[in-house]
Amino acid sequence: MYVNAVTSLLVILFSFLITAITLRLIIPPLKRTARQPIYTEGPSWHKAKEGTPTMGGLAFLVGISICLSLCIVFLWHTDERKSALALLYTLIYCLINSLVGVTDDLCKLRRKKNAGLTPLQKLVLQIASSVGFVIVLKHSGIVSTELSFSFGAVDIGWFYYPIALVFLVGITNCANLTDGIDGLAGSVAATVGCALLLLYRASSVTTSLVGAALFGGSVAFLIYNIHPARIFMGDTGSLLLGSLVASAGIILGNPFILLLFGGVYVIEGVSVILQVLVYKLSGKRLFKMAPIHHHLEKCGFDECKICMCASLLTLALSALASIFFT
Repeated sequence: MYVNAVTSLLVILFSFLITAITLRLIIPPLKRTARQPIYTEGPSWHKAKEGTPTMGGLAFLVGISICLSLCIVFLWHTDERKSALALLYTLIYCLINSLVGVTDDLCKLRRKKNAGLTPLQKLVLQIASSVGFVIVLKHSGIVSTELSFSFGAVDIGWFYYPIALVFLVGITNCANLTDGIDGLAGSVAATVGCALLLLYRASSVTTSLVGAALFGGSVAFLIYNIHPARIFMGDTGSLLLGSLVASAGIILGNPFILLLFGGVYVIEGVSVILQVLVYKLSGKRLFKMAPIHHHLEKCGFDECKICMCASLLTLALSALASIFFT
């Protein structure tokens, strides 16, 4: 099935409207009940953001879920059963990750500090959901152990499974790290969604619909989240967005494509790893602060400029992905 322009625009529009309306409705109650505790070791000027409502990712949870559910029903009734199942499994996987984020955010709010679930608790839940996602996709015949490249396919056998798990869990958590300044996670997600839609509209129904919903929902959120933010997405939103991008890479038949589409996420995650390793080995810091967006802040970049640079880099890397993986 070819996802035509009208279908794409409808998905973007529905995702945008539902997310925007939901945000409009939830911001007032969240201002009273879900005020963000700021990370104490973050940049000192972020203290001014103390009390901004969080858990705005609930709007993604509602908007993208409703939009993709409608797409599943549409695909099923047009006899695109395999694409409908792929989209259903993707949605369930992403909702599970978002619920992990909801739990984490609620723990932070209850404790009134920026510490929710432990890293181990989050990791166990994410690995369990990722294992289930890959198994279901494999047994449904939606993915195989072959890695698809523009020049052909390479069968890597059982090595596919640990590779897929590393990318699913890794990209999801790196997207979480990216949500550190106003508008950054949303602008990167919007760019990835746009790229997925435009590049794979003719070849992957599931991925293009995910891209359209991701783009519409992210743009709606940016209206309220661009600097100065009126609301934060919290782990509720960042884990949902990260898992959407990660699952798209798996559906496309090659997890390695995420190194390009999710290039900004990878850079954010690697910057944290390098910071820790260099500090433990030498006692010195490689960056002024990690993740790298905080380093750029300390170098004098304002938040809007960082968002713009991250979006342009994502766009360039996505174009590069179309050469090697289309």
